[in-house]
Amino acid sequence: MNDFYRLWIRLVPAYAAGYFLSYGLRSVNAVIAPELMRELNVSAAGLGLLTSAYLLAFGLFQLPLGLLLDRFGPRRVEAALLLVAAAGCALFGLGQSLESLAVARALIGLGVSACLMGSFKAFSQWFPVQRLPALTATIMVAGGLGALSASLPVAAALPLLGWRGVFFLCAGLLVLTAAMLMRVPDQPVHGPHATLSQQIRSLGDIYTSRQFWRFAPQGCLIVGGYMAIQGLWVVPWLMEVNGASRTTAAEILFMLGVAMLAGFIFVATCSTWLSRRGVPPMALLTAGMGLALLVELCLVMNLAPPALLWPLLGISFSLGNIAYSQLTASFPISISGRVNTALNLMVFIGAFGLQWGFGTAVEAFAASGLSRADAFRTTLGGLLGAQVLAFAWFLVPVRRPSALASAT
Repeated sequence: MNDFYRLWIRLVPAYAAGYFLSYGLRSVNAVIAPELMRELNVSAAGLGLLTSAYLLAFGLFQLPLGLLLDRFGPRRVEAALLLVAAAGCALFGLGQSLESLAVARALIGLGVSACLMGSFKAFSQWFPVQRLPALTATIMVAGGLGALSASLPVAAALPLLGWRGVFFLCAGLLVLTAAMLMRVPDQPVHGPHATLSQQIRSLGDIYTSRQFWRFAPQGCLIVGGYMAIQGLWVVPWLMEVNGASRTTAAEILFMLGVAMLAGFIFVATCSTWLSRRGVPPMALLTAGMGLALLVELCLVMNLAPPALLWPLLGISFSLGNIAYSQLTASFPISISGRVNTALNLMVFIGAFGLQWGFGTAVEAFAASGLSRADAFRTTLGGLLGAQVLAFAWFLVPVRRPSALASAT
């Protein structure tokens, strides 16, 4: 066994376990939405706000998270935050009102905010840059498994545990994962620490970079839009637009997760091989985002069975996460935590606003006289128009990749 695989075994499983739970908790409300709406008597807009509290807290913490990851390292930061997520899960299981559940949901989002970015930071410290797309996809495989766990398995567990029991179980698993992370190797930070003002100044350099703004709108609207829909609105769409039962909708959500997982496995196992044969990761990213737009158009126009279209959307999203490794390569490794979290902030701003806004728009269109099915289609059509503009901007090449002059 060579050094790469020895290091892989020591690092990847613990970070993968964290992202498995993060993605499962992000998606679980899509399956328990009918129970939450019935028990709490909330509208689609209220459910969107409740569920997106996770995304809001997650997104708002991305900037300080990047500073923490670069300063203290991913192991300690992520382990500590997972304990916050465990507390949030326990509070969600005990919640009796929309307000208390929203606070709990926000704590969960805050607590798992480092699961993906922490792994990216750790991998950038320990592995060469040509390995990063495959390692990124490996963590996304764990996320895909988490999404699967939040579909049919959760639906099957509800009669036994109830939705509250599901969250109590997650609280225990989060504590266990935090303990696992404290056993992974830690990369010491060499050289003097940058001052807070220098760190903040480096954020300004990132946010004024043309290279960053090539990726940001697409991340916000396409990747964030997918997260908003997959995390809450797939099941209501299938029930309202396609007339599916809750069981059938959960099955299609499971198929979407399987397809997304297959895409992650493809990137993890084949991206390096394809790159050596003239198909760079950027080409895969472009193809994935273009496919997502075509699939959404087919959903709006009802051009194919939903059991085909939703899995195709999952495959397209699996390619979208290549953006993180491609953007990170344009900046020094010492600020990779800030670069990744800067992009992730844009993704989660989009996911929060679109998840809440999607439900609000559906209610508004329905109130204006449209059927619920047409209200869903009109809302997705409006989102698709904005996504097309973001994709067109992404296709404009950057002549000179940006890089900071100093690693602060």
